[in-house]
Amino acid sequence: MDMIVPETERLQFMQDMQTALSQTPKRISPKYFYDQVGSVLFDRICELPEYYPTQTELSILKSHAGDMAECMGENADIIEFGAGSLQKIRYLLNVARNPARYVPMDISGPHLKAASAELQTEFVTLKILPVVADYTNPWHLPSSIPGAGKRIAFFPGSTLGNFSPEQAHAFFQNCVQHLSGGALLLGVDLIKSPAVLHAAYNDSQGVTAAFNLNLLTRANRDLGCDFDLTQFAHSAFYNAPFKRIEMHLLSLKSQIVHLNGVAYAFEQGETLHTEYSHKFTIAGVEQAAHLAGLQVGSFWTDPQQYFGLFWLQIP
Repeated sequence: MDMIVPETERLQFMQDMQTALSQTPKRISPKYFYDQVGSVLFDRICELPEYYPTQTELSILKSHAGDMAECMGENADIIEFGAGSLQKIRYLLNVARNPARYVPMDISGPHLKAASAELQTEFVTLKILPVVADYTNPWHLPSSIPGAGKRIAFFPGSTLGNFSPEQAHAFFQNCVQHLSGGALLLGVDLIKSPAVLHAAYNDSQGVTAAFNLNLLTRANRDLGCDFDLTQFAHSAFYNAPFKRIEMHLLSLKSQIVHLNGVAYAFEQGETLHTEYSHKFTIAGVEQAAHLAGLQVGSFWTDPQQYFGLFWLQIP
């Protein structure tokens, strides 16, 4: 599949990959999973029987979207971070009271624009303004529109779990800065049995492994690297003391990888760390929100308490 990558994006990817390969341990941001192929693979992950987060969050939205719409109020200006295929927002848009606008934000431009065009056919009168942006950096929102109500940010999927605690605090502070008087509807994955977590990130069909390895395919295609995908393996495990899934690409032998004329060595068993997925306690989320100046409102969960959605008000 031929994909044209904007030069600024490619240069940033190259710079971050050079940094990743130069440091010990080697580590790169999970945002580079989401090229067009990676975005499609992630949609497939969300449909896997082992991958409980998406189906559980959808079940909570299905049951409680009406209550969430009450919290949103009339004419809400809705922003979604990491919007992806725009599946979850449909539950809110179906019950929202005359939303003024919907602003989906995602790093994968082609995927976002296609999903937005499809959503527009379902919600013909809704103003939809897709924004291609990296919300892991300090972000800015489009100007508010006349007659709009509260600004409501929707951040589902427990994507907050990909952040370090410091990055999560910075994200919350950005919400306080840009959503004054509004709210953040935040989805988080809760602590549960390691066996359930292991199965979710090591699915029997190997889709998560393909998703992880696609990062190397992208580096070969966009950066001219020479990763041998047959000599790297997907590795995902739950690190209980740190309450997080760790995802790595493990080198099966001692090998050299080239990037921009420079050789980088991998020892046998060395890894390129690609993602953290932190799991949360209810008290932990409430404490982190309070520290950043957000006020905890309603909380919705499933019968097993696998997943939770928090209503966090912004003064």
